[in-house]
Amino acid sequence: MQPIDPYNIHRICLSRMKFIGDVVLTTPIIRSLREKFPNAYIAYVGDKQAVSLLEHNPYLNEIIPFDFSRTTLFEQPRVMVALRRRKFDVFIDLFCNPRSALLARASGTPIRIGKEVKGRGRLYTHRIVDDGKPKTAIEYYYQYVQPLGIEPAHRRTEIFLTDDEKREAQNYLKWQDLDLTKPIVGLHPGATWPAKMWQWEKFADLADLVRAKLDAQVVITQGPNDGTLMEAISRKVVGNLLILPVVQLRQLAAIIAQFNVYVANDNGTMHIAAAVGTKTTGIFGPGEENIWFPYSRDDGHAALRKDVPCHPCHLDFCNRTGDDYMECMKLLSVKDVFEEVKKRFGV
Repeated sequence: MQPIDPYNIHRICLSRMKFIGDVVLTTPIIRSLREKFPNAYIAYVGDKQAVSLLEHNPYLNEIIPFDFSRTTLFEQPRVMVALRRRKFDVFIDLFCNPRSALLARASGTPIRIGKEVKGRGRLYTHRIVDDGKPKTAIEYYYQYVQPLGIEPAHRRTEIFLTDDEKREAQNYLKWQDLDLTKPIVGLHPGATWPAKMWQWEKFADLADLVRAKLDAQVVITQGPNDGTLMEAISRKVVGNLLILPVVQLRQLAAIIAQFNVYVANDNGTMHIAAAVGTKTTGIFGPGEENIWFPYSRDDGHAALRKDVPCHPCHLDFCNRTGDDYMECMKLLSVKDVFEEVKKRFGV
């Protein structure tokens, strides 16, 4: 692997093609790139929805969205042409799936950094091999910029909200009859995969407990496929409960920024909450919190998980049966989570 001369680097493309949480977890890398190359043109290419969270990031010059709602036949060539026109010096692929590897090669960029993967590693000029040591997702991504002479300097994720976005979020919550002078606890019971979901009944009980014991307002946030889940929770809770409709990601980030505490399953909203500075409690089952929850207790964040023999299973659907089905989530009680929320209130 030939050494890279940083003095020849003027145009950089960083890419994490998919997944909201993963894009958020790359934000420390963006800041570190800017500090190393203060005068470089730095662009970011990725899923249109996820990379919207990078808008107004002062360390980026451009965001190149890939619209996965469009047919690949049209979208892939469009993005390839956009990349070639920009004549990047370096392409850093943090995803390294077949699509992103092909985009890196098709971009015409002379220096392409990506993972050593059989069959497509040859599409990169500089291939990264993980050293196998335990590390957070952020530390893992830092390996991809080491060939540029960048060492881990920043580990805090960040989403940059405008004053207008914050003000609109505040007004929106006021229109929902929330008192912004009183504490607000946000809950997110959904997740992309069923194995990552704490039981919805427990979220309902947690909402009741928070309102009764902490005199706090509770807001439930939801994803695009959570309608049935929301109906079940609203039927179980005592009294009225504010369930927000599905909103755009940046609006959601601005709303979560108004919360005092946020409790979420292991999903993208959990990462959004930590990045906007809201004290976040992440609920983990099949995933590894030491990798996917790189957030400090000193900042008010906490990850909760119960030890079970099958952890980490990395499964989307639990494959255990009978009483052992979803054991990791069953063992985590409402009291366990409520006690963490209490700590964020200094109780």
